Amino acid sequence: MNTVEEVRKFVEEECKKPGCNYGHEAYINHFIPTARYSKILAERSGADLEIVEIAAWLHDIGSVIHGRENHHITGAEIAEKKLQALGYPAEKIKIVKKCILNHRGSVNNKKETKEEQIIADADAMNAFDHIEGQFHAAFVYENLNQEQAKKSVRTKLKNCYNKLSKEAREIIKSKYEAAMLLLS
Repeated sequence: MNTVEEVRKFVEEECKKPGCNYGHEAYINHFIPTARYSKILAERSGADLEIVEIAAWLHDIGSVIHGRENHHITGAEIAEKKLQALGYPAEKIKIVKKCILNHRGSVNNKKETKEEQIIADADAMNAFDHIEGQFHAAFVYENLNQEQAKKSVRTKLKNCYNKLSKEAREIIKSKYEAAMLLLS
């Protein structure tokens, strides 16, 4: 059994369910790119690739199933149950949970492992690939007008970039510079 593939399928199915606030778009526009960035960063840094891939697929599952508030906590709980059901080793489950608990840029948690930093980085890097999603959130969830949304998105992208590790910044630098130019 391939645990990474089982977890990927689980996340995709959850995103397809009618009750998912974000729909299948979240799987395509957020989970896939986050997993891709995670894999790149893990390969460059020598991190545990399997743990990173599993954590990348599960990092926002709490948001998909229960909503955005405290999704890092609900996500870690969901991940633990799912991975236990798949017979994944308990010591590795602990690391995956830490990655999920510490992935949020808005929650200032210290990253103790490469794997934790990678998940936080990959999640933030994805914002530069889907700026339209940042605008969607600003308009729909924050109820901002166009000028307010532009300023909000610029600030969020700047904050995301500043929280990235050096390696992640190098990968995303051209997209960051282009976004800052377009949003000035």
